[in-house]
Amino acid sequence: MATVVCLPTYNERENVERMARALGEHGVRVLVIDDNSPDGTGEIADRLAAELDYVDVLHRPRKEGLGPAYLDGFGRALAEGADLVMEMDCDFSHDPADVPRLIAAASEADLVVGSRYVDGGSVGNWGPLRRLVSAGGSWYARLVLGVPIRDLTAGFKCIRREVLERIELDTIAAKGYAFQIEMTYRTLKAGFRVRELPIAFVDRAHGGSKMSKAIVLEAVWRVPLMRVRGW
Repeated sequence: MATVVCLPTYNERENVERMARALGEHGVRVLVIDDNSPDGTGEIADRLAAELDYVDVLHRPRKEGLGPAYLDGFGRALAEGADLVMEMDCDFSHDPADVPRLIAAASEADLVVGSRYVDGGSVGNWGPLRRLVSAGGSWYARLVLGVPIRDLTAGFKCIRREVLERIELDTIAAKGYAFQIEMTYRTLKAGFRVRELPIAFVDRAHGGSKMSKAIVLEAVWRVPLMRVRGW
């Protein structure tokens, strides 16, 4: 199946080339979605696209958040004929070597989640507060939404084309990690099969985290709204 890895970037100059080349070893296409990074990430991506036939670049005019970047990337991937679309962080917190595992699992599921919180999954080199925010956010969303998925805030996913075509992407307004929760919730509510696959998550070694209080607060108020709306 034709697979496109959507790779949102903002100030990832230390990581984008290494990640793109690592993904190239697994027979996937790479779509770098750059939000006008001031550090030159977009220019590095353009150079890679000129050199590597499996790399494309989508330049966005400004930083608007994870959700809008992914939605633009999904549109491009579907227009270019992708059968599977992947979400993945550019900072190596998600291991490129796990990509084939998620693709293989998509033969028996419509959405595969690289999960930190199922048996065999793990989180490395995070402090107690970051662990609490992440695990607590997934627990809160699972409780409010009434779904069995343990890692609802996960950002490492493999999605079948049919899911993206059905779940009304143009009505998703979440910008931060609430976007990840909503994508999985909508997939479940539409009757698709969701499978969690254990991964080892390791915090970034280069560059700065994009987590903020605003992202956390958005998830807090959007999750009950999702439940009320039923998607």
